[in-house]
Amino acid sequence: MKTVYERADVVPLLAEVFRELGYEGTTLSRITERTGIGKGSLYHFFPGGKEEMAAAVLADVDGWFERAIYEPLRRDDAKAAIDAMWANVMDYFRSGSRICLVGAFALDETRQRFSPAIRDYFVRWIEALRQALVRAGCAEDAALAAAEEAVSGIQGALVLSRALDDKEMFRRTLGRLAGRLAATKLGR
Repeated sequence: MKTVYERADVVPLLAEVFRELGYEGTTLSRITERTGIGKGSLYHFFPGGKEEMAAAVLADVDGWFERAIYEPLRRDDAKAAIDAMWANVMDYFRSGSRICLVGAFALDETRQRFSPAIRDYFVRWIEALRQALVRAGCAEDAALAAAEEAVSGIQGALVLSRALDDKEMFRRTLGRLAGRLAATKLGR
């Protein structure tokens, strides 16, 4: 029996291929091999080829972060939103076993091709977290520094936990980052 896909079904499959192989290492043949989706179907959904596929994947990641991380940080109770951010980050990155696709694209030759989306992802995360910290009573300059440290710490922990093949390192680092962020909010 042949599986019928919708475009929305294909994007998460593509994301995992791009995570595994990077943009440059991903070819239509490899996508077909890993997903079981034929080249004709891929071109039907993404007539712009690999670049359109990668853009769709980045937009999908962006949409998840907007809903699960940025928007709650902007509007919800600051403490609840920050606590949810840590839990959602842990789940999304599968406790450090899943790379940050946006971060990976920022590091390779793909960076220039997708630089506006990559930059926007990090800028919005830092800004949303900064806003939550300010609402929690943190001074503006301290809030920005703490937000930058938290986001860069998450990204660094992802790289290091994957390099060491140590999920617990990711958990420990997120715990320490959360503790430092909580101390910043309290003005310690």
